[in-house]
Amino acid sequence: MGKVLLRCAGQCAVCRAWSHQTVCEGCLALYARPHPRCWTCAARLPPELLGRPQPQCGRCLREAPPLDRTIAALDYRFPWDGLLQHFKYRQTPGLRESLLERLNTALTAAEVDAPDWLLPVPMSVERLLERGYNPSIELARALARRRGLNCKPEMLRRVRLPPAPVGLKPQARATNVRGVFAIEPRYATRLRGTRVALLDDVMSSGATLFELAGVLLQGGVMSVQAWVVARTPEPGDA
Repeated sequence: MGKVLLRCAGQCAVCRAWSHQTVCEGCLALYARPHPRCWTCAARLPPELLGRPQPQCGRCLREAPPLDRTIAALDYRFPWDGLLQHFKYRQTPGLRESLLERLNTALTAAEVDAPDWLLPVPMSVERLLERGYNPSIELARALARRRGLNCKPEMLRRVRLPPAPVGLKPQARATNVRGVFAIEPRYATRLRGTRVALLDDVMSSGATLFELAGVLLQGGVMSVQAWVVARTPEPGDA
């Protein structure tokens, strides 16, 4: 597949056709089609499962994750992988709105229950200094405004920076993030008994979101969802 380039004003960021949108309708029809996904981890499922209530992948059936539901708007592949990289490292406002619209559309189609809190995955101080901003916070705040949700990013914190997960298998990724997150003590009481949706830009193995969900449930949160812009395809996905 081709490479996503920086967008000129009035051009689609994918195909370069003239468009008033960051991604034109033709590219959305081609690259943003809905797919059946696992109810609890958002892995792609076979097309024949589209419309089946609460379908789950084999892995989640064998070992239920600590998430009540996971919504992923897109697959992390062309063109969305490149667009997300531009958004994460270049703070492109137009891309933020386009990605936000994809996630908002997916949430509306899924008829998700509104949470009491929408909380972005926290970033370490080191990463924050390196990038200058947390893309998940930007998305969460904008989505909270759009959907009328409570968003307080400071409720969660990352207490240590784990080694880079590149090349790690799923089990090793889970070990890698153990003990990385915590509830900010001054908000612990306010979170107890509430329903939380975690927001992240990309979900790979799910280790980060599963760990955060576990921390919240141990802290007395009643239920946890995950909302992500893109989900990394499983091996063998078409």
